[in-house]
Amino acid sequence: MVAMNPASLKSNLKWAKKGGIIIVDIDTFTDDTIQKAGYTNNPLEDDSLSSYILVKAPMTTMTVEAVKDIFTDKKSAERSRNMFALGMIFYIFSKDLTHTDAYLEKKFKKKPDVVAANKAVVRAGYNFCENTDVLQAEKAKVEQAEMPKGKYRNITGNIATAWGLLAAAEKANLPLFLGSYPITPATDILIELAKHKSLGARVFQAEDEIAGICSAIGASFAGAMACTSTSGPGLSLKSEAIGLAVMTELPLVIVDVQRGGPSTGLPTKTEQSDLYQALFGRNGEAPCIVIAASSSANSFYYAFEAARLSLEHMTPTILLTDGYLGNGSQLFRIPKMSELPTINPPFATPNDPTYLPYKRNPETLVREWAIPGMEGLRHRIGGLEKLDGKGSVSTDNANHQLMVNNRAEKVQKVADRLPDQKVLGDEDADLLVVGWGGTEGALKLAVEELREEGKKALKGFEKKIEDEKCAGKCKNINFITLIKQGKPADVISETAEEEGADQIIIGKSGKHGLEKLLLGSTAERVVRKAKVSVSVVP
Repeated sequence: MVAMNPASLKSNLKWAKKGGIIIVDIDTFTDDTIQKAGYTNNPLEDDSLSSYILVKAPMTTMTVEAVKDIFTDKKSAERSRNMFALGMIFYIFSKDLTHTDAYLEKKFKKKPDVVAANKAVVRAGYNFCENTDVLQAEKAKVEQAEMPKGKYRNITGNIATAWGLLAAAEKANLPLFLGSYPITPATDILIELAKHKSLGARVFQAEDEIAGICSAIGASFAGAMACTSTSGPGLSLKSEAIGLAVMTELPLVIVDVQRGGPSTGLPTKTEQSDLYQALFGRNGEAPCIVIAASSSANSFYYAFEAARLSLEHMTPTILLTDGYLGNGSQLFRIPKMSELPTINPPFATPNDPTYLPYKRNPETLVREWAIPGMEGLRHRIGGLEKLDGKGSVSTDNANHQLMVNNRAEKVQKVADRLPDQKVLGDEDADLLVVGWGGTEGALKLAVEELREEGKKALKGFEKKIEDEKCAGKCKNINFITLIKQGKPADVISETAEEEGADQIIIGKSGKHGLEKLLLGSTAERVVRKAKVSVSVVP
């Protein structure tokens, strides 16, 4: 950990592991700054950091000295102070400085003084460690990772999502259309796709969320691979139109880059709080495919998969990412198009005398996609309930139940196409840790730490709701998995009673968990309704 001042040390010390290295700029530890940070004594002198390897470096002084021939004023000179710390880090990990030199020359090619100053300071930090031997015992060499050959780029989750949609459109041989309204933190998807008109991407910045998704539905009816991007509040506004896409059974990808809520909530903070909205947030029974990316880089593959599932199953698909994934960056190997599967939308055959708008494939329950202009296939669609097969308006009770069942079963069949669960840990684990979305990294680290402590744990990361292979590996646990229509609390409580479950384990809502259950929350309703034991965890 590098602490540039007492306040930085105070706020970040909780993240440092015992025995770890803490580097501080002693020039900033004055009586005034120490007091402002909330310390009563100088933490560098009172043995409170004795559990760590403490390195005290005069970063500010040595930075100013290193650039005295480049910058004469102190303020300009001190701007490169972070590069001194970087030089020390490079020494610890035995890293060459040539790559940093090349980066600085490219980044600041029009500012030679800035290039020279940063080069000088990073070497000053490196030389400080080398000349004083202060970190010689801690010096380590990290070998180059073995990685598959290919072209690599540092990529954010939002850009990866945009590229995944572009790749899917190409593999489906369809034009890409994005109808969207700018919203934090999803706007970069719209911006990125707008750069790729040469690849067939068409981007429409609408006046509001509803116009954005409705334009995408129109593009889907016209034969495009249609998408819309948003965040939590926008997903709420789009809910009626998502129901229209469910009713018309048109392919549509809805990307929800989640943020803190409710309402406008926390636009710049990440949260995985839109799951129930994605699953159940529409009037009537309007099932959608819902999948979630788990890293910035694999947002590419999840976006591709969302498009593939939507196009091949003729139904809206919601892709959940979040602000952490969307704005975070990660090394990404750009796949060759030949490595990606072909996408095969169920197009109708022109002049097919047996064509009906809602005639279904008996195995998948997917209807055919008739594009305007296909000879002999003129038809109408809309938001009113359809007569099975013919697609005309119907208010018949039995037909409505049949169509509700068909739409739900069609989505449920999609689970058969998804890959098996990937698990990490002990085959005979006593503890199963299950998660989804951007929590994968934290859960993986937690399982690894538990195993280091001698505890047996198994991590399963949910890619599909009904996969119980990893759960079956845990001792004395039988898991009940289900995909049902209805409110979550009712579904959980009733299924537990029907299946004879011994216990229900459910998590609290909220970013950090709550000391008390919110009245009306799913967890609270399960506790109130369930007839078996309920454990509520943060």
